[in-house]
Amino acid sequence: MIIVLSVILTILSDYFFQVDNLKNIMQQCTIYGLLGIGMTFVILTGGIDLSVGSALAFSGVVLGMCLKGGAPLPAAILVCVVIGIACGMLNGALVTLAKVPPFIATMGTLMIFRGMALVVTMGQAITGFDKDLIFIGSGELGGIIPVSFLLFIIALVIAYFVLEHTKFGRYLYVLGGNSEAARLSGIRVNLDKFLAYAICGACAAVASIVMAGRLNSAQPIAADGYELDAIATATLGGVSMSGGSGSIWGTFLGAITLTIVRNGMNLLNVHTYWQKIIIGAIIIIAVMFDTLRSKDKK
Repeated sequence: MIIVLSVILTILSDYFFQVDNLKNIMQQCTIYGLLGIGMTFVILTGGIDLSVGSALAFSGVVLGMCLKGGAPLPAAILVCVVIGIACGMLNGALVTLAKVPPFIATMGTLMIFRGMALVVTMGQAITGFDKDLIFIGSGELGGIIPVSFLLFIIALVIAYFVLEHTKFGRYLYVLGGNSEAARLSGIRVNLDKFLAYAICGACAAVASIVMAGRLNSAQPIAADGYELDAIATATLGGVSMSGGSGSIWGTFLGAITLTIVRNGMNLLNVHTYWQKIIIGAIIIIAVMFDTLRSKDKK
């Protein structure tokens, strides 16, 4: 799909295959990809997290407030990541301890985190950050590779190692495939699900750092609707919505595919209203293929 899209867009737009646009694609891919990584961990357990966009916005404005308060960048980043993890932990606690269905739990926290971001900022964006943060979001290594994309690749490698080479990672696949069988096998189902949501929150926080650096601002309304992009990234990459199946490298390809689609529509001047329709259709088609694939395996 990536190859076909690239060929079509190269024919339709002279700008698509230029270096500046390719770097732009890598930068855009980072946000979708980081959220997609976190979503992959959650979906593998058979859950869903609709709050990642709001968690991104909330952790981002906390980052901005820390920096504006005079905190050094490393300390502000640490606080930002802790806030993201806390958001994920709240989701995990609601799902595992309170037994609230993931869809309902994270739909509620979607509004809570967004509301908290608006309350602490009084609805105002925080702007004017340190040049080092801007370098994380917009800087380039050797004038070619965006720093943010390199950060995404590092996150991918870590996620791959965790999912493929640790007991925790393998357990996520098992409990996503059959939670009751996993429990009877001695797997700590609730703890592993809880950790998956915490990781998802951490990924949202890292994405907020990149976004704040790229835009040189932290906005309480940032990443509105990005939870759908995160889900699309994972499902396009072959992560099964029913849980227990998928790979982190598939999520990587899903992020690239989604970014190319969005970038191509912008280059071809497709109206934003139509873009929403097209992205929605892509999500539905991806889930339909996942359903058909699951039936074939049975």
